Amino acid sequence: MTSALRLHDVHKRYGRRDVLAGISLELAPGGRLGVIGPAASGKTVIAKLICGLEAPDRGAIEVLGHDIIGKREAELGPLRQRIGMLFQSYALFDFLSVAENVAFPLEQRGGLEPPAIAARVAERLRAVGLAGSEHKPTAELSGGMKKRVGIARATVADAELVIYDEPTAGLDPVTTQKIYDLLTADQARTGASVLAISSDVRALATFVDEIAFLYRGHLIYRGPAGTIADAPDPVVRQFVRGELDGPLDDDAGRP
Repeated sequence: MTSALRLHDVHKRYGRRDVLAGISLELAPGGRLGVIGPAASGKTVIAKLICGLEAPDRGAIEVLGHDIIGKREAELGPLRQRIGMLFQSYALFDFLSVAENVAFPLEQRGGLEPPAIAARVAERLRAVGLAGSEHKPTAELSGGMKKRVGIARATVADAELVIYDEPTAGLDPVTTQKIYDLLTADQARTGASVLAISSDVRALATFVDEIAFLYRGHLIYRGPAGTIADAPDPVVRQFVRGELDGPLDDDAGRP
């Protein structure tokens, strides 16, 4: 397998709006790639397409060596068990407890006895600062706690590919850094390939190796995370440095 993830000329339209207009993106095995961009630039759409939750209008998508275009739900199921996904909207099961939510990927994959699952769940909850919350209903949790449950669930099965959609949204700076420290340690331990979407560019840059910038449905920049603030593209610099008083400048010649 030469790539953990490959998108080629991917298009997605909602109504009259082209959310993705020919995106090509590749992630090497064990790589950590961040994706940033203005609101409604298509970042979350990319995550949904990779998981097969939506289909592109055209283009090719390969995930962990498998072409997922046109695949049925039954065919996507085994592949999804190899992917850990943190959804921006949490996507927790309100009718399950915290522990039951975190255990769900392990139960779906099979191969572990209940005591082993319980031990793994407890370890993940300790790691995200939720020890002792195993039996709480998720409906009673705050937004920040739900986010941490989602992270525990995304990492509990040591997935080969992990997708984080806004992993620290709504968390304070100290907790944000603790979460990224945890994600860094997890990735070093498992060697997983990581795609992380975030609006917190500074914190994201401490975790990923490279950052890609989406703008008006196009991938206009990809480069080292450590030098993103000095990117040659003025729109990227404006966004990263927070120098915008309003919408991104409409440079002539932009797509």
